[in-house]
Amino acid sequence: MFDKLFVLSQYLTPQLAVSRLAGKLADHDRSPEIKNRVIRWFIQRYGVDMSEALEQDPSAYASFNEFFTRELQPGARPVVADQQVMTSPVDGAISQLGRIDGNRVFQAKGQHFSLLELLGGDSERAAPFAGGEYATIYLAPKDYHRVHMPLAGTLREMVHIPGKLFSVNPVTAANVPNLFARNERVVAMFDTEFGPLAMVLVGAMIVGSVETTWAGVVAPGTPSVTTSRYTQQDPIRFAKGDEMGRFRLGSTVVMVMPKGAVNWQPELAAGDVVRMGQAFGSKA
Repeated sequence: MFDKLFVLSQYLTPQLAVSRLAGKLADHDRSPEIKNRVIRWFIQRYGVDMSEALEQDPSAYASFNEFFTRELQPGARPVVADQQVMTSPVDGAISQLGRIDGNRVFQAKGQHFSLLELLGGDSERAAPFAGGEYATIYLAPKDYHRVHMPLAGTLREMVHIPGKLFSVNPVTAANVPNLFARNERVVAMFDTEFGPLAMVLVGAMIVGSVETTWAGVVAPGTPSVTTSRYTQQDPIRFAKGDEMGRFRLGSTVVMVMPKGAVNWQPELAAGDVVRMGQAFGSKA
């Protein structure tokens, strides 16, 4: 009953207004005392491990968002160096991983979402991934919220897709159809040695915004799909493990690759907790 009420409340809530307000409050830096209280409450409530943070003093952060997107100490997340190994792009819990069934991607028991819609409705963009491989990773409030490259790659295209802002926690994933293809999201398309890679940063309720290292903050609420293409004349390249984005309040990352491009680590399964930089798959 609680789960149904929780999901129903999201349909009734003015998602964009709530998220914009949350974003403004999280960026607010004019009330240090309130900001410090909120950060300390958050650390205690969600069990945030501040011993890993580069700055361990909660009061040293200028805003809640600065705390939420905190940098970790050097070496806190070693990245597997082998270029034949794909690594986890984030800290989080695996929601699902496996094979795409044509254009349908498994979301949770009884729920799927559309690959074509996930990638912005462009059939040419989605075609290389039909029947391919995918992995969905959920970032909980306590997690490190920067997103890193699982492979070395060159950025080809970024697509900002407006949409809803449902929560993306396991309860909502099990009850809201087509969740990841209806929420606001940023799709980053890369060329890698494994083949094309789509990194999808999915927005969610009270996520103030998604940020990329090349385009800055991508705020929710734009009315139409926006596409930015990047040429080989001025390439944007990333080494494996480089930061490529971050969430200002938590969400989900979906990785998509062509059929036969990658073999996921056999020991990994839905529900497993992963850390950025650990082995996640190998070149097929």
